[in-house]
Amino acid sequence: MTASLLVILLYLCLLPVISIMLARQPRKDLPPWAICLSLVATETSTLTIVSVPGVAYLKGYVFVGLAAGYLVGRIAVALWFLPLHERGATSIYRYIGQRFGTKLQKLLSGTFLITRLIAEGVRLYAGMIPVSMLFASMGYVVPDLLLLVLIVLLTLAYTVAGGLRAVVWSDSLQLGLYLGGSVACLAVIWSRAGVPPFHWAPVFSHGMPPFTDPFSMAGAVIGGAILALASHGTDQLMLQRCLAAKTLNGARAAMIGSVFIVGLLFALLSCIGVALRDLMPGQGARPDALFPQFILTLPPVLSGLLVAGILAATMGSLSSTMNAMAAATKADFLSRAKFSLRGLTVIWAGLLVLTALLFSRPNGSAVVFGLSIASYSYGATLGVFLLAMIGRSRNEKAAISGFISAVGALALMSFVRIEGHAIAFPWLVPAGVTATFAGAKVFSGLRRIGLKK
Repeated sequence: MTASLLVILLYLCLLPVISIMLARQPRKDLPPWAICLSLVATETSTLTIVSVPGVAYLKGYVFVGLAAGYLVGRIAVALWFLPLHERGATSIYRYIGQRFGTKLQKLLSGTFLITRLIAEGVRLYAGMIPVSMLFASMGYVVPDLLLLVLIVLLTLAYTVAGGLRAVVWSDSLQLGLYLGGSVACLAVIWSRAGVPPFHWAPVFSHGMPPFTDPFSMAGAVIGGAILALASHGTDQLMLQRCLAAKTLNGARAAMIGSVFIVGLLFALLSCIGVALRDLMPGQGARPDALFPQFILTLPPVLSGLLVAGILAATMGSLSSTMNAMAAATKADFLSRAKFSLRGLTVIWAGLLVLTALLFSRPNGSAVVFGLSIASYSYGATLGVFLLAMIGRSRNEKAAISGFISAVGALALMSFVRIEGHAIAFPWLVPAGVTATFAGAKVFSGLRRIGLKK
């Protein structure tokens, strides 16, 4: 296990140095392929690496089916949403401010900050688990708080020093690490099982009540497409990368290309989960612990590389989040204040550590939990963007009423159960969009008949 720790330490030392060196190259514009890889590294995160094998262990290649819906949604984002924003813009919510007003702009930006803080806190804690397990296997008990602080400090090192360019380059490097680690893991499973680690398993699940299964054909393709429209069309974290592209065509290439790499990663991790049914039977009770447990059984160097890969996913998502949250805070709330982006990044880093401790142990799959958190705000946000794009009215109060209606409707939906099952996360977004339009329509109607002033 000492060799595993040495590999991890070497990675942690080299990553900030290489990222900052690449960020300081004379070339000013970021190439579309690097933005594409950064998008994938940002959206996948630790929850993907840790949880997707566990979901595949129980359900099969369902995340590959979800990627089909993602493809449809991202094509729509590339065609309709990316042209709305100026290249190099620091906040995507400026578009809403220009169409409706600054109050709604701040409301959407604040919602992004709160939901991203919670979702990233869950991701951060999940990324710490394999490191904690590795220390425990060597007889050391390291407090969670200490590990969380160390991970955040290391991520801050290149996020603050190199800015968005360093974040994009580090994301690209880290994605390569955990893609390669997944391939190596499949090779080990093949050698141990004696047969190729590719087994038949369903791409879509079935048998649950309507609107409760995120991996049914309708949930994955239709719900997944609308979810991608919201996550990549209205989320500062994702669009910030595309706005760093020099041209609109470059941004579009990065956006559409990212879904194919996501699909490849989902396929690799799903293959690992399905193949582990033979090597580790009866482990379905704790699906998120399945892959980390398997990693600890690997040869020390490979084990260290895979733990480093999980750390890579954690740090890639974390650096992107801190940078995006600092940029949104500065542009939407403190544009006239003297706060620096670096100082705001440090403040959000501290809040992320505290949030990780508060939201550290979700029930069920962590990746599904993280997607559910985001979906509660995505529906309302996407509804407002669509109002701005296709609605005739520019009434800010009506749009705010629609947004509040959507948030209220989604809050009520969190208590709804269909035969004991909650509404699946892909359906929360279209429900939020519908509630936004309905709320804005009702407000406008009441105003026309004189009940609103």
